[in-house]
Amino acid sequence: GSIQPLKFTDKACPVLLRWREGHLQLLAFRHPLAGCQIVKGTVEEYEEPSETVVRELGEESGIEDARMIEPWGQLLLRAEKQRWHLFLCQVERALPDAWDFYTKDGGGQTFAFFWHNLDEIAGDEWHPAFRKALGFIRRRVEERAEGVLSVSP
Repeated sequence: GSIQPLKFTDKACPVLLRWREGHLQLLAFRHPLAGCQIVKGTVEEYEEPSETVVRELGEESGIEDARMIEPWGQLLLRAEKQRWHLFLCQVERALPDAWDFYTKDGGGQTFAFFWHNLDEIAGDEWHPAFRKALGFIRRRVEERAEGVLSVSP
């Protein structure tokens, strides 16, 4: 028989950044069961990942007014059989330092949002897949250090 190609599930991840006290911070949240994460959602059959990313941000965080700035590329996670599409997103207002949001995802749960300093090591409370994503985001930020980085206020 022929070898079946691995079927990867496409996921979209919004990257929201802000500067505070000299630190570049990334929007993240604590999942009640699965530790620290960034927003991530499945790309539906009828969607482009660039559409998913804005929809998922609304569904998981309550942020309805973000816009997608630019695609930051794809992260292939073979162990998870997932392809993550990362997009830099931006809002035109200052978001709170922390908030809780009840999402209907996974039967309904509350996500505790916070800002993660990108220059700090992500500890064991982060799943390895999300630690990989943080490394990917750091590299993208470093590539843009000389240029313009669209951050939220």
